[in-house]
Amino acid sequence: MRLQNNISLKKYNSFGIETIARDFYIFSSNDALSEIVDNYQNRILESHFILGGGSNILFIQQLLDTVVLKNEIKGIQLYKEDENYFYVKAAAGENWHQFVLYCINNGWAGIENLSLIPGTVGASPIQNIGAYGVEVKDLIESVEAFHIADKSWQNFTNADCTFDYRNSAFKSKWKNQFVITSVNFKLNKIPILKTSYGAIETELKKMGVQELNIRAISNAIINIRSSKLPDPKLIGNAGSFFKNPSIAKDQFNKILLKYPDLPGYLNIDGTIKIAAGWLIEKAGWKGYREGDAGCHSMQALVLINFGNATGWDIYALSEKIIDSIFKEFNISLEREVNIL
Repeated sequence: MRLQNNISLKKYNSFGIETIARDFYIFSSNDALSEIVDNYQNRILESHFILGGGSNILFIQQLLDTVVLKNEIKGIQLYKEDENYFYVKAAAGENWHQFVLYCINNGWAGIENLSLIPGTVGASPIQNIGAYGVEVKDLIESVEAFHIADKSWQNFTNADCTFDYRNSAFKSKWKNQFVITSVNFKLNKIPILKTSYGAIETELKKMGVQELNIRAISNAIINIRSSKLPDPKLIGNAGSFFKNPSIAKDQFNKILLKYPDLPGYLNIDGTIKIAAGWLIEKAGWKGYREGDAGCHSMQALVLINFGNATGWDIYALSEKIIDSIFKEFNISLEREVNIL
């Protein structure tokens, strides 16, 4: 077993950016992961990157002088159930949306609001993915991972992961220390249907839904996301490029005087979460194009590659947007996409 050398990653990232990985390895089992770490531990510890679906990354280097480990471990298993919950284990290499559909087909509820999010199961706890009023932290029972330095398998409870908005211990204090191999989910037997966020209720009415259930909610969210977000198979993008910022209530009220339509959502700590897409649109970036890098015409939060943009082209555009938002609103945008 050996690493592959000088492999193009263009088909492995949703932006469609051409970059070369000096060292590349696909693993599809726990044993294969252990073997590659046994053989190349020093090189991996020196520098490595775990690649899942490639949907939350922007490559700005033409040559990655690092070991890229592509996680393709598959498998979904109902391993336990009690009076209220189904406990489902999903391997890290499973496609996230296909996993959501699998749960819906089996009547495992709670995950339906996270339909059509790109990426893999293994990335979901790292990023604490969320949409339409649900975050994956609300569903995770535990996470199984391999510690590269110790060559040990470890299990982390939900509390261990210290989840936060688009963040977790795997993205902060444990960054690059573990390879997530599977995630255990706790899903409801009796659905708690969440339809108040965004345009879900409007879409359900448009669909003529008579009996509300988890499949109807999933279909509504798929329709909404499909109408707003470009398909990476057709045009390069990584979905939402920026995080939604939170600001003090005083600052929110000040901006509200100039922009009465400013949307805001109260956080538990008293700050107000602002829609980054709204800020970007108000600053005039929606539909903007510079060469082959641009801002999507339907959703300003999405930066796109029209075909031949480099990672630096996309990154430079994001810098201009960040500067513009700070000058106009005194708000600092933070990228949600990982830069490598």
